[in-house]
Amino acid sequence: MKSTFTALFFFASLLASFGQNTCAEAVEVSTGMITVEGILGEEIPLPICAQNGAGASGGMWYLFTPESDAEITLTTSLPENTGIDTRVHIYTGECGDLVCTAGDDDSGTGFLAEVSWTGTEGTSYYIAFDDRWDDSGFIALLSTSEIPVTPEAPFNFNTVALPSWSRTLGIVDMNGDHLDDALDVSPTAVFMSLQSESGAFETVAVASEPATFPYVWSIAAGDLNADGYNDLLYGGGSGVSFMYRGEDGGDFTEWHTPDYVFSQRSNFIDLNNDGRLDAFVCHDVQPNVYYINNGVDLDFFQGGLSDVPDGGNYGSIWVDYDNDGLSDLFIAKCRGGASLANYNQLFKNNGDGTFTEVSEEAGLYDNVQTWSSAWGDFNNDGYMDVLVGASSFAQGGHKLMMNNGDGTFTDETEGSGFDNLSATGIEWVAYDFDNDGLIDVLGGSGRFMMNKGDGTFELFTFDGVTNGPVGDMNNDGFLDIGNQGNIHFNTGNDNNWIKINTVGVESNLNGIGARVEVHTPSGTQIRDVQSGVGFRFMHTLNVHFGLGEETVLDSLIIKWPTGNVDVHTNLEINTFHILTEGDAEEEEEIVHTDDLIKEGFLLYPNPTKDVLNFEFVTRPKAAAVAAVFDMQGRMVFQRPYADRLDVSALEAGFYLIRITDRETVVEKKFVKVP
Repeated sequence: MKSTFTALFFFASLLASFGQNTCAEAVEVSTGMITVEGILGEEIPLPICAQNGAGASGGMWYLFTPESDAEITLTTSLPENTGIDTRVHIYTGECGDLVCTAGDDDSGTGFLAEVSWTGTEGTSYYIAFDDRWDDSGFIALLSTSEIPVTPEAPFNFNTVALPSWSRTLGIVDMNGDHLDDALDVSPTAVFMSLQSESGAFETVAVASEPATFPYVWSIAAGDLNADGYNDLLYGGGSGVSFMYRGEDGGDFTEWHTPDYVFSQRSNFIDLNNDGRLDAFVCHDVQPNVYYINNGVDLDFFQGGLSDVPDGGNYGSIWVDYDNDGLSDLFIAKCRGGASLANYNQLFKNNGDGTFTEVSEEAGLYDNVQTWSSAWGDFNNDGYMDVLVGASSFAQGGHKLMMNNGDGTFTDETEGSGFDNLSATGIEWVAYDFDNDGLIDVLGGSGRFMMNKGDGTFELFTFDGVTNGPVGDMNNDGFLDIGNQGNIHFNTGNDNNWIKINTVGVESNLNGIGARVEVHTPSGTQIRDVQSGVGFRFMHTLNVHFGLGEETVLDSLIIKWPTGNVDVHTNLEINTFHILTEGDAEEEEEIVHTDDLIKEGFLLYPNPTKDVLNFEFVTRPKAAAVAAVFDMQGRMVFQRPYADRLDVSALEAGFYLIRITDRETVVEKKFVKVP
């Protein structure tokens, strides 16, 4: 919807240089152009609502009160400000007791700021610019637009403040009980609000050695030494610190290399599939870096996974986009303009320790200015799709890219709802927030794009709820959100759910990189176990499935990074399961090769060149799935069951076909010939 300005291009009165030095002296402004003569005030905007931490020495303060409920946008991303670096914070409350509403550093063109929030009639919003990067004068544009009318949300939030906390950087298990906890850090301590099975919380501060490179840009969690307690990675402005949890959950000790890394998104992932977690960190101004776990500490490497000399690497996410059982890498890039550092990249995992850059052939090579992307199977066809979320509209808008199942993606943005989403943002994640069995997207500074199941998404917002780490903080099966010092508890609805924690044995202990499938009478859903999604925060390591009105779970299949496959057919819904690699139902519940003929199963021709035909005495149920695996146990592809399966695209060799429905699993080897 077009913005409607109360006084478009109204220039705020030129203000005396010291007229808005403090919050108490904030000058009232209207919509239109605001001239900021320079960052000259002595009061530093606090708390910090924008990205990139502390470091300001002064601020300039303004006050805006909308005359009606409205969507409010403030931007310095204007041609007149080229070459200037601005940062802005938006507050409600009273001076001395301000509460963050929104904020931004670099979402505009270059290093300029752009932020949107939903304003309430008669509420006064403090607008404070600081000199974190620059004290030059500039022009800002303040505008309002109508709030889209939306139907009643399928869920809501109840907000609870955490004791004495100013922020929530993570929602992830921190005491080894697999339940999600809230997390904040300082250079010398890790603060946790620990969840118990009763739903109560215990807030503790665990000491840590001083971090050589304190947290600035991102945080990741994973069990590096497989001792049952998650360790932490701090992505700093000039390096990376690894914080190892002490024995039996003791104090944290720091380990680092001296290498310069302008960190952005960080992840834990088993890069060489040796059962030990490694680490990957986006480098803003150089080729990316990664750390290989040697069982004692970590070996530093740079290059091979985006070698663009000037970097531009912001939001990395590891996801199996081609269903081969290997985690691939997508990098959201944000440099601006036509620089190669601004073109998104996709690296296919070859399974031998090497990666091939395939973004152009996949259809994902573009220069949308983005800090992160949200991956999920939005149409439940068994393949991961992606929403590339724009942080600025300078090089185009949000892009909804749907996976074709053949290594390519199709742009389905038009008509999806994302084409009309006017808000930008740096945090984009994909979760099922209403448990209807469809993955939604959270981004755009608190915009919930709810999946309607027909290729379209509907916008919802909730007062006071914006982006932050996602997890289940009260173990009720509905996903909650942390933000600043609050937990926004999802009040839920009547939809069913199941939640899984993966425990690796041959695979890494967290099971990071595993693919989890849920099969129900209405179809199949998939999730990947990931450490490090979105841009900044650490989200839950548990995988969560909404089941809607489904009351029957046919099977749950875990495909571990090692290639091991576990099939569970007797799992209770509406509860939390901790599932260990190899600890599935007894072998006799699966019909294996030697038993297939007596079960009335026939596969022909075998060997085959092009097509496999199937015959059953008793046909599989309508929800059956046919999957093909190579001899290393990696899934090559899967399709809804039909009497014929085209395998002409496979390379020559030996494979396994597995057909699964709600009652049984049958599998048989076959040979593909040239």
